Amino acid sequence: MPANFASGTVWTGDNLPVMRGMNSESVDLIYLDPPFNSNRHYEAPIGSEAAGAAFKDTWTLSDVDVHEHGELADRNPAAYSVIEAARQAHGKGMQSYLIFMAVRILEMHRVLKPTGSIYLHCDPTASHYLKLLMDGIFGRANFRNEIVWKRTSGHSDSKTMGSVHDVILHCAKGPDASYNVQYGPYDEGYVKKRYKHADPDGRRFMDDNLTAKGLQGGGYDYEYKGVNSLWRVPLERMEELDREDRLYFTRRGGIRIKRYLDEMKGLPVNDLWADIPPVNSQAKEATKYPTQKPLALLDRIIRASSNEGDIVFDPFCGCATALVAADRLSRQWAGVDLSPLAVKLVNERIVADRGDMPWGGVTVPDDPPKRTDLGDLPNYRTHRHRLYGEQEGVCVGCETHFPFRVMDVDHIMPRVKGGTDHPDNLQLLCSGCNRSKGGRTMAEWRAAQ
Repeated sequence: MPANFASGTVWTGDNLPVMRGMNSESVDLIYLDPPFNSNRHYEAPIGSEAAGAAFKDTWTLSDVDVHEHGELADRNPAAYSVIEAARQAHGKGMQSYLIFMAVRILEMHRVLKPTGSIYLHCDPTASHYLKLLMDGIFGRANFRNEIVWKRTSGHSDSKTMGSVHDVILHCAKGPDASYNVQYGPYDEGYVKKRYKHADPDGRRFMDDNLTAKGLQGGGYDYEYKGVNSLWRVPLERMEELDREDRLYFTRRGGIRIKRYLDEMKGLPVNDLWADIPPVNSQAKEATKYPTQKPLALLDRIIRASSNEGDIVFDPFCGCATALVAADRLSRQWAGVDLSPLAVKLVNERIVADRGDMPWGGVTVPDDPPKRTDLGDLPNYRTHRHRLYGEQEGVCVGCETHFPFRVMDVDHIMPRVKGGTDHPDNLQLLCSGCNRSKGGRTMAEWRAAQ
């Protein structure tokens, strides 16, 4: 489904109504670096590019959380159970945090294309709970990796081993999710051991087998320069390799092929990322944003799970590293952040990054997008008779039976918060409850009762 927003859009405010207004299956890749429930206060230093960026990563259970948790029991029983288990094992703060995350991850799952993927950046504070939550929403068969990123080289704790890593949970929307193998540099010891030869011009190479002995499917039996063997390549290819100076003649009279180091892709990246350092305070990309991640980290993620022209979405875009990396790689992109400072940082970073290339600036809408993937829905009031029958004349709010004439059709999730006229978002309330609820969600209204 085509996206109902333009590339280069950044919304400010809560990301939940924004995602509720996005078309289903319209995004190729989601990266999120949300609060970690770390019980810390983050603030950028005065004078830095990110001055004014601050947030408290502490969570307390509210009545709204309780009612949203209750609604999850119907929408996703697995997520509901994970959150309840976390409350018993960890406490109400973790329960509140997971409720906050669950309602948003449900929307992320909806907006991802069948070929899409999500990367959730967290740390050991909540990574194990979030892994269960992701399994409940995306399905455990779609879990791909628990990536360990070594974010610092040293950390000393007096009563435990030093904590030096973050966790990135990678899940696919389905079995056909896009994935491009990424390669990292060879270890220095590996290079010294395997690439021990060099041409006169200094090009390092390893010598590899050219014989087909023992291989299924046979080979080519002929003599070349006095060596008779079963070769992997035909005579014409052998002569071509010789002209290109790609044959290595051993001291014992054998013939092998040269594999040049500068032509190798490198080692396929595994789930331990120790080769990407954190952002140095003096680095060109540093903004002093409290939780800034390096561009190299996002570059690897975006290359791995998207292609040119795909849409990358970051619902907690902060200092916009994911958006800058996506722009560099010719992806479309959009983001959301609570702070208007994100818009300033996106503009400044992309202007600096593009140099002389044209850039019209970030699009900053006043309201969440309006879904265009639901077709031409009839006026929501036409559902009044159907709802009256389904609810058997009972108001959802006060659970009292009323005659048809005093019942009003209400949006469970108000349209101003991303709700739609879809039948699943409609209910009947008596006139009194409808006036009392106003523009609040059902969870917010019940919490205030």
